[in-house]
Amino acid sequence: MGANSSTTETNFRLIYNINTRFTRNLWKWCTQNKVRFIYASSAATYGDGSKGFDDAENKIYEPLNIYGLSKYLFDRYAIKQAKNSICPPQWVGLKFFNVYGPNEYHKGNMQSVVKHALDQYNNNGIVKLFKSYNDKFKNGQQTRDFIYIDDCISLINWLLENKNISGLFNCGTGTERSFEDLVNSMFKAINAPPKIEYIEMPDNIKHQYQYYTRANMEKIKDKGYKVKALTLEEGVYDYVTKYLLSNDKYK
Repeated sequence: MGANSSTTETNFRLIYNINTRFTRNLWKWCTQNKVRFIYASSAATYGDGSKGFDDAENKIYEPLNIYGLSKYLFDRYAIKQAKNSICPPQWVGLKFFNVYGPNEYHKGNMQSVVKHALDQYNNNGIVKLFKSYNDKFKNGQQTRDFIYIDDCISLINWLLENKNISGLFNCGTGTERSFEDLVNSMFKAINAPPKIEYIEMPDNIKHQYQYYTRANMEKIKDKGYKVKALTLEEGVYDYVTKYLLSNDKYK
């Protein structure tokens, strides 16, 4: 599950060695030792979303950054190896969408918007979101498939119980929500009126920015998994009230 998850990293060799080569070595070890293998892929493999978010293994995508590319390269490797029966007894690549929840505190800039938003409000009394540079999306209306960590764990536990299921699968809710929705949910959880400012997006991410994501969850549903994800409001409330507000270290 570990990775260099920085979507702004520019050192390809560094991120390739951690996310692609090392994962390939784990795959080989699990294959040789007949150990089941579940690894973290990413929704970043889908690029700008123009080709959809379908986890079918025969579709080709164009990631927007080298983080997404590093995950995509390993996905293609896993599919090729599995077709040749050179694979662990169970293998699953989970294409995680926008995960948020407790114990992400070590991730620095790659922590969820929920955590960043609360930090900003505590420090400055306001939350800053990026402006939109796409005519189809107003400021704050860029969307993501936000999924609470508990729901990711539920899917992983189900896969552990169903060791005959292998392949690439999306890990999301199947619903897209806006960043404004998320921040408003945070304000509601702390019982404060929303205060949002829209700021310019840094030039280094403008060209690789995803304006929306939404997981197609039909493939895993067809395998028998029942997606019962928390709503954005439920997940944010749980995270903020049970974890972020209860621990002074993360306020």
